[in-house]
Amino acid sequence: MMSYNPHRPYNELPPLPPRVEIETTQILRKTVSAGRALAELKGLGGTIPDQSILINSLILQEAKASSEIENVHTTDTALFMAFSAKTGRVDPATKEVLRYREALWEGYEDLERKQVLTTNLFVKAYQTIKETRGGIRNTPGTRIINPTTGKVLYTPPEGDNLLRNKLSDLERFIHGKDHFDPLINMALIHYQFEAIHPFPDGNGRVGRILNILYLVHKGLLDFPVLYLSKYIIEKRTSYNRLLKRVTEQGEWEKWILYMLDAVEQTASDTKERVVGIRDLLAETLDLAKEKLPSRVYSKDLIELLFHRPFTKVQFIVDAGIAKRQTASEYLKELEKTGILKGYKSGKEKLYLNVRLYDLLTG
Repeated sequence: MMSYNPHRPYNELPPLPPRVEIETTQILRKTVSAGRALAELKGLGGTIPDQSILINSLILQEAKASSEIENVHTTDTALFMAFSAKTGRVDPATKEVLRYREALWEGYEDLERKQVLTTNLFVKAYQTIKETRGGIRNTPGTRIINPTTGKVLYTPPEGDNLLRNKLSDLERFIHGKDHFDPLINMALIHYQFEAIHPFPDGNGRVGRILNILYLVHKGLLDFPVLYLSKYIIEKRTSYNRLLKRVTEQGEWEKWILYMLDAVEQTASDTKERVVGIRDLLAETLDLAKEKLPSRVYSKDLIELLFHRPFTKVQFIVDAGIAKRQTASEYLKELEKTGILKGYKSGKEKLYLNVRLYDLLTG
């Protein structure tokens, strides 16, 4: 560690696992509580009639938070509306957040098909987020700099072959024997990916996608619904400081404890959101059954309103619930009950599930 120099490419970055004691008493204790919280979240998902109800809403929130860490900001309304509307009039920040959501979902589907996390998957996520055909860095000069002071904080490894070799080492660790509990491994993997810093931009977001997909890969989640970026935003200073301490001093324990706490706290927060969505769905089903004409009410229709905050006629048609004119009538009836609120988006009419929106953004 004494040879580390932030101004020089860290080509000596050692492969995983670290050659220090990892399973300290504190880490093992925290692993148990974090694992319990994650198991409760996974189990709770099974109480939702259709778990796909959780995917778009929670992934969009993760996409928004993860992008905010990189100073890409949009509003909840702009994001949810753009996700449902068919329009080219979307601001660049909102588009970038939507691309993060797309990258996460593409990564999940790729993992479901192939059952492996590979460099190609990382590259594809980067290309989707940044809307580029580029890939692994192949030119020197990348530096992590303090935006306030201009001080160089870290210079990642350089050289296409070197970076690919380090990513190959990381793949072997991901898919090799379980050195530690998967939650501990996730913390190690996240540090290693950020230290390799393989892309010109978007490394933080790809690294956070890797976190969630690794948990899915190890069977700790069924769907990528852990809202992990919220914790990092709230404790961003500690995140950067602890990453730096691993690089400079090999201080793994505090970093791993940070990531385990992130999992535990985020799992608890996400669990509350899932309970809220489940309970709101049940309430809305009862309300709709009471208020809607019998020709309009159906369980499938109400559940569709929870797949994303904004819905529209085409979604009902695509779901096979009703044809276009009938679908339009259904949405107008739902608006009369107060369950939905109509909005214009260009030439389209969108309908907001008001209480779902309030739940997700509150």
